[in-house]
Amino acid sequence: MGIITGTDWHAWQESWDRQQEWYLPDREERFRVMLDMVEAVVGPEPRVLDLACGTGTITARLFDRLPKATSTGVDLDPALLTIAEGTFAGDDRVTFVTADLKDPRWTARLPYDSYDAVLTATALHWLHSEPLAALYGQVAELVRDGGVFMNADHMIDESTPRINAAERAQRHARMDEARAKGVLDWAGWWELAAQDPVLAAPTARRFEIYGEHAEGDTPSADWHARVLHEKGFGEARPVWRSPSDALVLAVK
Repeated sequence: MGIITGTDWHAWQESWDRQQEWYLPDREERFRVMLDMVEAVVGPEPRVLDLACGTGTITARLFDRLPKATSTGVDLDPALLTIAEGTFAGDDRVTFVTADLKDPRWTARLPYDSYDAVLTATALHWLHSEPLAALYGQVAELVRDGGVFMNADHMIDESTPRINAAERAQRHARMDEARAKGVLDWAGWWELAAQDPVLAAPTARRFEIYGEHAEGDTPSADWHARVLHEKGFGEARPVWRSPSDALVLAVK
């Protein structure tokens, strides 16, 4: 596909990674811990659901780490899915599915009824707490007994407002310095995507679906662990933290 269109999918993946790292400088560390725990709990050949997969970031790192894994990537964003499909064209280890996670029937679109691991990162903060809790119930039904779910995202502990304010001020100061040096932010990245002849149309559709940026909730890691317990997981706790983010692991 990349050869036919002239679109450099690898370059788009690199560009996406750099833009995301502007917000999340420890992004690769959380992926490393995520895949450590996948391998530790469910082994080296897992069937994975890459939930809200975007460009296939988790799937790419999964295959680098565990080449015998298989993946289903699900998302609604037509532009990011175009990049994912271009990147993994011809790789029969992965299937991409277009579905809206707020549609209660989204799981019917998946090629499998169960997964060893369901993984997601920096995506579910687009949902408010009530639909997120409902989604966790659906995820619990998809994960096999002994399987895992992991969510790495913004998880704010509201009990420490001074720590939160200091961390946020420092993080934004560093982001401003990087932007002054030409680092692309979210809006700038999408402006570039809109100019690409292959991505222009799906980018326009993407903004029709989402608008500029949806704002959901960022409950604490303790909230995520509690709700995952309530929805049917036997164990759940953070396995990685930064000052503003966490990776919560749940075992069915």
